[in-house]
Amino acid sequence: MKKFNIRKVLDGLTAVSSSSSSSTSAASPQSGNRENELIPESLQSEHFQLCKTVRHGFPHQPSSMAFDPVQKILAIGSENGALRLFGQAGVECYCQHESGCAVIQLQFLVNEGALVSALADDSVHLWNLRQKLPAVLHSLKFNRERITFCHLPFQSKWLYVGTQKGNIHIVNVESFTLSGYVIMWNKAIELSSKTHPGPVVHISDNPMDEGKLLIGFECGIVVLWDLKSKKADYRYSYDEAIHSVAWHHEGKQFVCSHSDGTLTTWNIRVPAKPAQIITPHGKQPKDGKKPEPCKPILKVEYKTTRAGEPFMILSGGLSFDTVSRRSCLTVMHDYQEPYAVVVLLKKDLVVIDLAQIGYPIFENPYPLSIHESPVTCCEYFANCPAEVIPALYSVGSRQKRQSFSKKEWPISGGNWGQGTLSFSEIIITGHADGSIKFWDASALMLQVLYKLKTAKVFDKPRSKEERSSTEIVDEDPFAIQMLYWCPESRVLCVAGVSAHVIIYRFSKQEVTTEVVQLLEVRMQCDLNEVESPEGAGDQAPAVSPAGGASSPQSSLPQSHPSTSSNNSCDGLRDNLPCLKVRSSPLKQFPGCQVELLIQLVWVSGEPPLQITSLMLNSAYGLVAFGNGYGLAVVDYIQKTLLLNVSTAELYASTDPHFKQPRSPKKARQPSAGLCDGNDSSGTPEEKCKSPTSVRSKSKKLSKTLANDFAKISRKFIMIADQKDDVRDNSFSRSRSSSVTSIDRESREIISSFFFCDSLLKKSEPLAVPSLWVGTSLGSMLTISLTVPSTPEQRMQQPVSVSTCGPVVRLKGGILRMAQLDSSGTLLPQVYEPWYDPNAPEEERDPPRRRKPISPPSSQENQDCQYAVICSEKQAKVLALPSQSCIYEHNITETSFVLRADVVTMTAGVAIACFCANGHIMTLSLPSLRPLLDVNYLPLTDMRIARTFCFSNQGQALYLTSPTEIQRITYSQETCDNLQEMLGELFTPVETPEAPNRGFFKGLFGGGAQSLDREDLFGEVAAGRASRSLAQHIQGPGGMEGMKGAASGVVGELARARIALDERGQKLGELEERTAAMMASADSFSKQAHDGSLNHKNFFFGERSLKSVYLTTFTFEDFELMLNKKDRFEMVVVSCFVKEQFTSI
Repeated sequence: MKKFNIRKVLDGLTAVSSSSSSSTSAASPQSGNRENELIPESLQSEHFQLCKTVRHGFPHQPSSMAFDPVQKILAIGSENGALRLFGQAGVECYCQHESGCAVIQLQFLVNEGALVSALADDSVHLWNLRQKLPAVLHSLKFNRERITFCHLPFQSKWLYVGTQKGNIHIVNVESFTLSGYVIMWNKAIELSSKTHPGPVVHISDNPMDEGKLLIGFECGIVVLWDLKSKKADYRYSYDEAIHSVAWHHEGKQFVCSHSDGTLTTWNIRVPAKPAQIITPHGKQPKDGKKPEPCKPILKVEYKTTRAGEPFMILSGGLSFDTVSRRSCLTVMHDYQEPYAVVVLLKKDLVVIDLAQIGYPIFENPYPLSIHESPVTCCEYFANCPAEVIPALYSVGSRQKRQSFSKKEWPISGGNWGQGTLSFSEIIITGHADGSIKFWDASALMLQVLYKLKTAKVFDKPRSKEERSSTEIVDEDPFAIQMLYWCPESRVLCVAGVSAHVIIYRFSKQEVTTEVVQLLEVRMQCDLNEVESPEGAGDQAPAVSPAGGASSPQSSLPQSHPSTSSNNSCDGLRDNLPCLKVRSSPLKQFPGCQVELLIQLVWVSGEPPLQITSLMLNSAYGLVAFGNGYGLAVVDYIQKTLLLNVSTAELYASTDPHFKQPRSPKKARQPSAGLCDGNDSSGTPEEKCKSPTSVRSKSKKLSKTLANDFAKISRKFIMIADQKDDVRDNSFSRSRSSSVTSIDRESREIISSFFFCDSLLKKSEPLAVPSLWVGTSLGSMLTISLTVPSTPEQRMQQPVSVSTCGPVVRLKGGILRMAQLDSSGTLLPQVYEPWYDPNAPEEERDPPRRRKPISPPSSQENQDCQYAVICSEKQAKVLALPSQSCIYEHNITETSFVLRADVVTMTAGVAIACFCANGHIMTLSLPSLRPLLDVNYLPLTDMRIARTFCFSNQGQALYLTSPTEIQRITYSQETCDNLQEMLGELFTPVETPEAPNRGFFKGLFGGGAQSLDREDLFGEVAAGRASRSLAQHIQGPGGMEGMKGAASGVVGELARARIALDERGQKLGELEERTAAMMASADSFSKQAHDGSLNHKNFFFGERSLKSVYLTTFTFEDFELMLNKKDRFEMVVVSCFVKEQFTSI
């Protein structure tokens, strides 16, 4: 008889569990193959592709701004090299410079569909805006001088570039080459001057004479330069540094803003002294002395109206005792009739109406208020019920202010995309001030629907001195930590950083709540060491019975006695919540209204641990939440606590050797492994700290941790996993050791929940309500629920709860769970359809629970359900009720999963994962086949980790900066339709007559004087610039983008030159072909000449003949011959190139 070696069997199981194959069978290979044959899968790798779709929010760290008054498009540059373009509501675009350097200035080619950007790395770029995704056509990198200012005159192809050395270079925007015409600083200033004037801070041409250029230097010198004579006409000097200069529209005066808060007005023909000096915000002394200096005026605009006096718009210049922020400002004007001012602040964009009394602001249609309070968490819902968005909009529209301007938003350029998505999308953001915002994210747009303020439930202290001593955070005590929303029932559950949970119901009726329903829960962090003050008291029960309290306002779990070690402390905090609940009546407007407030209380001087997991089920009327101690289940319908148990005690029902340890007391290991487990120093109170914080002596969170609490809650699982690698496969380890129980209790954290109707036991033929509990050590446990079936019974009879013990163990912390039916279809969670609890009796629908479709009877040991479980390292599919693993996949070995969701695609169901190494992956269900694996975004900021979330139909998002949300898609279908869904920035519009041009034309010779800049700056007149001064770089925009941008300022010949440069390398290959075609042309010419002699009425002139000849060539052939300098007339060249571009 062959011997049976148990060690070899265990070694084999270990090898199987550590394998990185895509699909392994935990039961048997035959079982996995059988299931795969029974459940066909339609999702394939061809259904997935990853790409960015749109970015919402306010540009992070804005640094520059420009406006196209004809196209009505606004551009904002950022310090990180980002470029945001805004048209009408719903028309937005995001671009990024490859260098990532700050954008110091932007200049539109007005009505040309092009934009020039100057960066802090001394590079200038030309963007093509005639395509839906703008791209760089040309770049010019200066090597020896630093760029400080740029100016592009209206309808000009010559860009003036000022440098730090005080020189001005001129760039041809058609070819992005430097002109040989240079204005040197030593020629611009007085020859007698011995000091350098400093960088160029301003360049502009005279509104009435394009040949006069106004140059401002930082030191306070302004020069009026004559471009034709190449010398200075006038020089103006002031003893304060200049920040900006603005012309009067008649070109006879200009105004300068200075660093001391003064404005100087100059007549161009009187350079000796300013015509006027004013300090707008300075205190005027009575003795006639100079006013006190103020802060710098950073920007000034000098505008006039036809019916009124000239006026100035300025930014800055306040007195030093006034607090202000740096800002940018521009004026949108129409023939010197200014109607609005656009003010770019550090964290806001404001447009002021100048045509109405009181100067009201315009209502901003863009979603720029995402960062009104810092975002702490977000959730993404795709394919929501159709009636949810109108319901939220109806209640949210009543919250808007009515003091906006009555005029339409003036930035109205671009057109909406033609494509759309067939499903609705909602984004929910939680904020540090306790507010929650609902956003309509359908069709790549973002619009705020409704705002909820959770802080109204609590009493707000007026000052720090009035704050309660029980608060556990120094900053933002009402911050939202996590949330759960059921779109079908419109029930919202919110967990705050101060260890509180609030449940909201949606109602269209306004109500006043006299007393907020409160439930206090006592979840202590060291249950096993609690003793009575007398030293002989029995320990309190771990599981509190249902309905164990007389009223919802009381603390339902019985108070535990204090420890003997803490009994000597005076003023020990016990049974106290972190926040004080509002005592006055609460007026609740239509929308989300408070159903129940749950607060964790202090226990024996220790604060409650922050909540790490949260879930609600409207069909059961239950909410579950967990932390570093354990979990609690609350019936929010009857306002009772059903279960309050530590994590270790969840295993007790299946561990016959489990014991509650008594003395001698052992130093506890810190929760979640956030502290050094070998450090035994410190008191037990210092050891029993919240795993979400490192508290000071006052036991409060620092400001940094308060603002980033979600970061640490995400790190629970990671740290526990890193310190327990040796126990990844230890599910088969014996649980009989009390030391094991202590270790599990102190380190295992509740990481996820899932309510469902499932087959927990083979003896149960039908699915029963249950709660699946995931922990940070990879254990999946179940809790059986008995919920009364009818609404009447549900209000009267209690819900019974019983623990069923562990089901399976995975590597890493459990992140997500879902259920599939026998055909592999995702089973939706049971829910209660929405009804208005405050509606009148005749309109009120009785509450009804949605009955799930019961699976077939589980007879003959047949499995008819599948549980999908995903952890930080693995994914497994279990067959129910047998609980056998039929599929297993190791997602990552070197990293860990930050976010995982079971998502529904058009063709099937998949698991979507985002790993800390930046990989985004999808796995098919139920076979767990890898379908997508893209290295997208390495984790460089914990903000991404706490806000990244997947949704159905291949949608995902994350907070890419404190003020911006980046949406992406991993659906091939969405990627294919993306171009149609994106809006167009450029629309063909006839360019109006330039401001101040033609008004005095022909009257007394006082009209605006034009200038032929080509004669001054062209290569023939000015020569070529030094090649070492700047380097030309061809942009990645491609031929299609070049053609679009070239149709305006860039002429027909310039477009041919661009194409010629790209294909010049093919010249050698086609020389023989060109010669043959030339011979053929000569033959054709001779035949045509003979025909013309025979048929006098049919005459081909030489020019017409060459036109016919050219149309027989390909585009490449024509370019090559043009490069060979064949004698073709330029008129024919232009027509041909135009024909080619039009046809393409």
